Amino acid sequence: MDKFLLKLKHLFTDKSLRNKILFVLGALVVFRLLANIPIPGVDQVMLDQFLNNNQFFGLLSMFSGGGLTTLSIAMLGVSPYITSSIIMQLSTMMSPRMKAMISENGDVGRKQFSFYTRALTVPLAVIEGFGFLALLQKEGIVGNLGSLGLITNVAIIVAGSMVLMWIGELVSEFGIGNGVSLIIFAGIVSQIPQAIGQLQYAVDASQIPLFIVMAAIGLAAIVGVVFMTEAERPVPVTYAKQVRGGKIYGGSSTYLPFRLNQAGVIPIIFALSILLLPQMVFNMLAYLGNPMIADASKFLASVMQNPWIYSALYFILVFFFTYFYTAVTFDPKTISENLQKSGAFIPGVRPGDPTTEHLAKMVGRLTLVGALFLGLIAVLPPVLQAITSIKILTIGGTSLLIVVQVVIDIIKKIDAQLAMREY
Repeated sequence: MDKFLLKLKHLFTDKSLRNKILFVLGALVVFRLLANIPIPGVDQVMLDQFLNNNQFFGLLSMFSGGGLTTLSIAMLGVSPYITSSIIMQLSTMMSPRMKAMISENGDVGRKQFSFYTRALTVPLAVIEGFGFLALLQKEGIVGNLGSLGLITNVAIIVAGSMVLMWIGELVSEFGIGNGVSLIIFAGIVSQIPQAIGQLQYAVDASQIPLFIVMAAIGLAAIVGVVFMTEAERPVPVTYAKQVRGGKIYGGSSTYLPFRLNQAGVIPIIFALSILLLPQMVFNMLAYLGNPMIADASKFLASVMQNPWIYSALYFILVFFFTYFYTAVTFDPKTISENLQKSGAFIPGVRPGDPTTEHLAKMVGRLTLVGALFLGLIAVLPPVLQAITSIKILTIGGTSLLIVVQVVIDIIKKIDAQLAMREY
């Protein structure tokens, strides 16, 4: 307790850390203000009815931080930016030129890569904004805008999405934690009071034992997320003895901490973005004048909203993106080369290619456990809903993972800042 109070004291006494925290809070306040400024011509009553009967838009609302519930200027949230990031990350796997841009050009290459990601965000935001407005006009939620009104509203929505992207990058640079994850985190937290209020009206006395069981499962899931996030596999490393100037250096032993879940919350965010894209397309095509295309789109949209099919696709995507993001961020060859240059080796493993293969094999096994756990937690709420037939938040598992991991990440970043202050 004394250690916690000491850390809390340092949060307010350390000027640099205090300014970073205040910057993050200020950025989130601006984000919440944007999420509550509606676009012109919205019928709020029809919008509420539409959102209550559409699971797809409930999922998308998480990325907009609740901005979709009011059709705010930030209704797209960071979804276009996340989709753009996924496309650019995939390009590094398929294009040697894009991979070389980051690995060989250093900071210049990373800045150029970030520029391409931002540039790709704009057309994606235009497509998503136009599709949403066309869909909402068909539903009568937004009045007939006309060509000029449609262009104006699309421009407003795109501008709102770009402002959120800018805020997220500012938070990552000048604040604490990942800006995009914090924006999604703030959106989830902002919807908790409304969710609790709806739950009070939905609870039936006969279902109270079932809700208690679900609450226990949720608590166990939180404990599991914290455990899996903090779990590490120590890899022993020994430094060879070296003689320099008549003195002996090295000979010490240490270890490399390999996390069980190297990818963190990124696979969940990536998987949701990919899941939302086809549903968005099918929902838009369902309102075309061509009856054949409209019927096929409605059928495919209903298939995607089937809880079992949705859960299976969600699990597969989370599993895939866990391996994908780990492969992008973790390079066993680089670690092996660094160990060899510093005169270190893993006991029982020869330096060079054998060390690279050993590390790759070990990370592959750890990632398998992490991917299975993330996938199971992500699909837990829709599976429970399909079994119990009780309408609960289908984004509950996703929200749980994002909230818990973002909180853990922020705590670690603050601890790191405090440790630097002591040094």
